[in-house]
Amino acid sequence: MAKEIKIKIRDLHKSFGKKHVLNGVDLDLYKGESLVVIGGSGTGKSVLIKCIQGLLIPDSGSIEIDDIEIANENPDVIDSMHSKMGMLFQGGALFDSLTVWENVAFDLIQNRGFSKKEAKIVAIKVLRQVGLTEDIADLYPSELSGGMQKRVGLARAVITRPEIIFFDEPTTGLDPIMADGINDLIIESAKDLGATTLTITHDMASARKIADKIAMLYEGKIIWYGTVKELDKTTNPYVRQFINGSSKGPIKVEK
Repeated sequence: MAKEIKIKIRDLHKSFGKKHVLNGVDLDLYKGESLVVIGGSGTGKSVLIKCIQGLLIPDSGSIEIDDIEIANENPDVIDSMHSKMGMLFQGGALFDSLTVWENVAFDLIQNRGFSKKEAKIVAIKVLRQVGLTEDIADLYPSELSGGMQKRVGLARAVITRPEIIFFDEPTTGLDPIMADGINDLIIESAKDLGATTLTITHDMASARKIADKIAMLYEGKIIWYGTVKELDKTTNPYVRQFINGSSKGPIKVEK
């Protein structure tokens, strides 16, 4: 039985002025799969996610989610797709003026008609699922460690039980032990929801742990795609240089 494609991207282009950031991206993300996109800073990873989310309009090309084209600027189509999505932002992106539970329940209250009482009950349940106790629910983000803030961000990303979850550098700023804990939670959350996930990261330990498939973005194109086992065996010089963290190779290091 053929795998079902959840997100299908074809010949995607996006420029900012004279800078071509995405230069013909082709990519398939299958239902229930974890895809990790790797690549250096400025290679277009975040722009790719924003195009898929409908936050940026591509210059040309196609993005289909569940066989529905979303790269056509139709706000109704984009809004309907947003209800299927969750996002863990790089810095957590929590609202400083809201308590932990209010951050987690934000979408339930603003967009889904939950009362504050109902939303708090759900938020506390999801906080427990990401390893946080009820007693932090009424604290503010500034009172939490970086690792706890990431967990709160993850709780917010999954509280609506999305079909697609985006993770933007989920382990940035965390020590290796905390990072591994976040990786475990990403795997568990996706499995629990049956969600399709797209992660962008520089962290190769994280990529190897959470990925079913890995794609490398370089100069606006996908130059390599495969499994973790295939990644470790590849002879592609760009991929080898990136995963080994070497300054020597075809990828030019900016000085």
